Amino acid sequence: MTERKIRVLVAKPGLDGHDRGAKVIAAALQDAGMEVIYTGLHQTPEMIAATALQEDVDVVALSILSGAHMTLFPRVKALLDEQDMSDVLVTGGGIIPDEDIEALGEQGVGRLFGPGTATSEAVDYIRSWYDEARGGESESTA
Repeated sequence: MTERKIRVLVAKPGLDGHDRGAKVIAAALQDAGMEVIYTGLHQTPEMIAATALQEDVDVVALSILSGAHMTLFPRVKALLDEQDMSDVLVTGGGIIPDEDIEALGEQGVGRLFGPGTATSEAVDYIRSWYDEARGGESESTA
């Protein structure tokens, strides 16, 4: 039986217009064999949660450079939980202080990655999470 590919929604919430990092991580995840849906710029948390539901994703990866991470990550997580999608990993990256990373982790947000992190770290993290959370090896595990 063929395993389904890991489905990742990469999103840029809020007014931040810098999307190079999001495009780089989307390409790295796709190159690693994951199915990637990229929403583009200026998405609301509601739009992201609706797309996550429609696309039946396993992971929502948010890229936030605007400083609104303490609002946007929890809002997306709450909307997913309201849609019975609490088993979806919310992860991402941006310029986020360590104390905020810790606080977001306590709210159920997964690992967050800062500037300069190797894309392989995000790939490995998502694969490990998927294999543990979904109880088997993903098709994209090499």
